[in-house]
Amino acid sequence: MDRLLLMHSFVTVAQVGSFSGAAKRLGSSGSLVSRHVAELERQVGVRLVNRTARSVSLTEPGQRYATFAARILDEIEAEDVGIAHLHDRAEGTLSVICPKWIGSLDLGDAIAAFSAAHPKINVRFELGGMSDRTYDFLDSGFDIAFHTRDLRDSSVRLKKISSLPFVLCASRDYIERNGALEHPNDIAHHDCLVHVNDPVWRIGRGHASTLHKIRTIAFSSNSYIALQKAAVLGRGLALLPQRPAHDHLLSGALQVLLPELEVPDRPLYAIYGPGHDTPRKISVFLDFLADWFSRNPFSAMRP
Repeated sequence: MDRLLLMHSFVTVAQVGSFSGAAKRLGSSGSLVSRHVAELERQVGVRLVNRTARSVSLTEPGQRYATFAARILDEIEAEDVGIAHLHDRAEGTLSVICPKWIGSLDLGDAIAAFSAAHPKINVRFELGGMSDRTYDFLDSGFDIAFHTRDLRDSSVRLKKISSLPFVLCASRDYIERNGALEHPNDIAHHDCLVHVNDPVWRIGRGHASTLHKIRTIAFSSNSYIALQKAAVLGRGLALLPQRPAHDHLLSGALQVLLPELEVPDRPLYAIYGPGHDTPRKISVFLDFLADWFSRNPFSAMRP
């Protein structure tokens, strides 16, 4: 039988001084309360109460155990209240993880702004080391993870925070040596710099968009920053997130290809644990980031 239930019945008997009085307070029966105390005595191994026809009194071990049990029950109740308040308040530790290339974008600025605006929340923000399994971040102790792909996983929930613009580009030197693209199908005839998780490029928007499986991979990496550096050095075409490439696009070190078609944005999703009762710190964080990106859109970075 549950030890805490037995302790609760015993402490109530000790406070009231009778089984019937304790039963009335607990909304139970006197016989059940008596059985609880007897079972607790069996588990502890000593007699805790003196039973007479008219009253119940505590033995010396019973007095000591009553003090101990009352303290334990009070501590449990206080901890329950504290945890409930922590759940309902925007405070405590918030652990966030995302791929390295996402963290190097505006997301890092947004999370830093959140930390400054909510000093009672201690943010742990890690880049990289993510598993392909969407729910593993929870097993690793993180509250929130960021992804850029659509998820079909009932074990997590997700919220779209923003969109990340991408751009198809190459260096001026590469274009002079190999010619500019006139049609998306021309990609098949060029050296390409490819992210290992993005071997198929979508060019154009809506119904006019087309998919292109890259044939000639001149350079591949799991880092968009490395691909960007290779593109600046003229190694080939690259499909890059626009934010880190912005300065090179403005200076002309990189030039946009097929600008009339554009490249679809990628969604930025925050994923978090299942259930409808979201901790306050998580809901506040998600709302803050969505608002931050609406006030600081990536579109403002377009060259």
